[in-house]
Order: sequence, then structure tokens, then C-alpha cells
Amino acid sequence: MFIDLKDELRKAEKFIFIEMFIINLNGRMWPEILEILKEKAKEGVEVRLMYDGMGCMSLLPNDYDDTIRKFGINCRVFAPIVPFFSTYQNNRDHRKIILIDGKTVYTGGVNFADEYINERERFGHWKDNAIKITGDAVSGYTSMFLQMWNTSINKVKEDNYDKYINSVSDGDFKEGDGYIIPFADSPLKKDRFGETMYINNLNLAKDYVHIMTPYLVLGTNMMQALKFAAKRGVDVKIILPHIPDKPYAFWLAGTYYRELLGAGVKIYEYTPGFVHSKMSISDDKRAIIGTINHDYRSLYLHYECAAYLVDVPQIKDMESDFVHTLSLCEEVTEDTIKNRSLVTRILGRVIRLIAPLL
Repeated sequence: MFIDLKDELRKAEKFIFIEMFIINLNGRMWPEILEILKEKAKEGVEVRLMYDGMGCMSLLPNDYDDTIRKFGINCRVFAPIVPFFSTYQNNRDHRKIILIDGKTVYTGGVNFADEYINERERFGHWKDNAIKITGDAVSGYTSMFLQMWNTSINKVKEDNYDKYINSVSDGDFKEGDGYIIPFADSPLKKDRFGETMYINNLNLAKDYVHIMTPYLVLGTNMMQALKFAAKRGVDVKIILPHIPDKPYAFWLAGTYYRELLGAGVKIYEYTPGFVHSKMSISDDKRAIIGTINHDYRSLYLHYECAAYLVDVPQIKDMESDFVHTLSLCEEVTEDTIKNRSLVTRILGRVIRLIAPLL
């Protein structure tokens, strides 16, 4: 993804819009991307960058947006954190959107930090997924980006959306190649599209639902959908990390294992390291890929985005990736749960009491 992304960025002729949760100033990934953005800005390409104040709080200087503007790049910080004065810690912009000329978009789990490209090892091997989309579906992500950009500060002049959305081409898709439906999720709305789409994928499945997620913090609706699908005979498999980035999240996920296993859901842990991918695939027919984790933060508190794919040929590629990843995993069994330390299991149960706050 990193190699392909750099190639596409170099081809930009009109504009580059980037919305990112995490940017790490150090290392290889962001410095290489930034050099391309600086060159494109010099060429007259309109470049905009927006990053989350919480996600980058410990990774970027407080005035980094001023530094970026000096390169001719328009930059905004979403909900910047001011110690002792900020009253909001939730409702973060967890989306990852990279738009090029209104013709191409990248989205998925990948942030701009070296662990995402395995240039730096933090929690073993980092497994992630992203998707590159061309054609009419790109316009949905263009609208998402402009909406967030125009509401990130007060009293800003609204963009003319048509100026950017009219740049869309038909891409490489042909009639019969299925549908790509971009969607966003907002904590300010009652409808929980992320949760609804994941549950819909479970409810419509006849043969299988295969899920990758870094975190497992389940509400009643999601738990019931997973169990009901498995009890109907659907092959429900979930891949989770074996080496967690947050120990408490690992302990918490373990508290759901026994109930899920009892219903027939199969759980696997990625032995080489950490899974950060957010995917749900069913029946080689439907898939969801984007930024939405199976936890309270993503489903209820964050701004998120994803693509819903129906009858798209690349769904089979996603399933092939899942099967390959599964071959590197260890299946969780009742013995696995029993062999975990008593302290770990108790901590998981205690943390589950405050799971919605994590």
C-alpha cells in the first residue's frame, strides 16, 4: 500500500486531501510522504492535511500545523488537545482518507507511522489492510473529507463541493463489477452505521463471516448477532492480535471468548504479532473494510468511515488474505482460556465493568 500510495501521490495534478488519525514525525513513512506533498504543493497542486489532536498529541509538536503551512500545504488539527483546558477527550476523528484528484482514494487501518509498514517493530509483526478505490465511489469520500474540513473550525467559508466531486472518473470498473458504497459514522447521530453494517453482514450471511479486528468490546446487539449467525450454521471466524498494543484491551477481549465459543464462533489470535485490520467478509459476496473496530469507541464515540462492497470481484482477494492470515494464527479453545492466568481473567472482568469508557 505504501509503495502504491507514493506512486499515486506523485501523479496528482489537481488536489490531494488527507485526513489521518495518527502521524508520527519520526521514521520513514511520514517524512517520505511529506516530501512528495511539498513537491506537489510547489507544482501548484492544492494540498490539504487534517490530523486528529488526540491521535497526534504525543507524536507531533503543538505548532506542527504552522510548520506544514510554511510548505504551502493547508493544514488543520481536528479538536486539538490543550492540557488542563480541553473538556473533550472522546469523539475523535479516527478516519483515514487519502484523496487524489477526486479519482482515487485510499482508506483502511493504515496511519502514517513506521509500525504500519513494518519498518519499526512494536508488537511483533503488524498486520493491516487498506483499500484503493477509483471511480464514482470516490465522490463519497470527497464529501466526507470536505464536511469534516469545513466543520473543523468556526466561521469558515464552505467549499464548493462540485469543484472537487466533478473530477470523478469511472475508473477501471466495468458493468457487472458490483457496488462500492462509502459510508461515514458520527457520534453526533443516533444511527450507528458501523454497528448496523457489521450486524447486517452477519444477518445476511449463509455460508461464512470472517472478521479481523484489533479489539473486541461487544455490546448486546453485536454479541447476539455473532452468536445467532454461528448457531444458524454460518462459519463465523474472528482474527484478533496475539501480541496486543494495549494489555487491558487483550484482557477485556478474553472475557467474551467463552460465550462466543459456546455459541460456535471460532476465535483465532495472530501469532506473529498485532492485527490492526478492520474487515468483515461474508459469502464472497459482501465485505466491509475501513477504520471501524469492533469496540465501543469506534462504534459509538469516534468519527469513522468504511466501504461496503457488494459483488465486487476483489472481495475474493480479501478472503484470500484472510485465509493466509488464518494460517499464521493459533485457534483459541477452552484450554486456551483455562491456561490464562487467574489474575488476567479477573482483571478482564473488572475492566469489562467500565468497557464503554475505554
